[in-house]
Amino acid sequence: MAHPELPEVVSRDAWRAAREELLLKEEAVARARDALNAQRRALPMVEVGTEYVFDGGDGKATLLDLFAGRPQLVVHHFMFAPQWQAGCPGCAGFLDQLGHLAHLNARGTSFAAVSRAPYPRILPFKARMGWTLPWYSSYDSDFNRDFEVTRERDGELVERPGLSCFLREGERIFHTYSVYEGLDALGSTTSLLDLTALGPVGDPSVRYHDEYDF
Repeated sequence: MAHPELPEVVSRDAWRAAREELLLKEEAVARARDALNAQRRALPMVEVGTEYVFDGGDGKATLLDLFAGRPQLVVHHFMFAPQWQAGCPGCAGFLDQLGHLAHLNARGTSFAAVSRAPYPRILPFKARMGWTLPWYSSYDSDFNRDFEVTRERDGELVERPGLSCFLREGERIFHTYSVYEGLDALGSTTSLLDLTALGPVGDPSVRYHDEYDF
């Protein structure tokens, strides 16, 4: 197997000078990212008027149920069509890299995966992957179509991955943001909160995941 060309070997002083030059560019990118996050949070939102019903481990659940009482919800549109025997490998890789959900939950945000496959087909795959996170089937609803992750192409339904963010005020639910590309750069608690309308809600301190009070 051919190896890529390795970086140049230099002195410690030369490395430090190059590193400081790169740091200036990294800081500029960080400032631009912060500005983009602020613009994202300023996006208008759309009220969700449809009463979606999902199948999950505890039976039927509404979109409001997926919030689990928290003000924000991030939904991972996991590609898993009804006729497939297993879920999308790329989507599985995304879920594998998620941190402990307690850190997200403690900041007022719930997370759930939603797929179009019937729940009885999701369940054995979820067990195979060793995941305990909330995962629901949207098989009997238009949820995937309405949020543009299941689309018709040449007379056939095709899937695409994505993340959608929701905000609730009481029992009113609002769609605030969706993203369908570049998911491989997301997955950490911070990166998911950057997609939400409110960002972290509540106590921002980081604790061991078994020490949060919620």
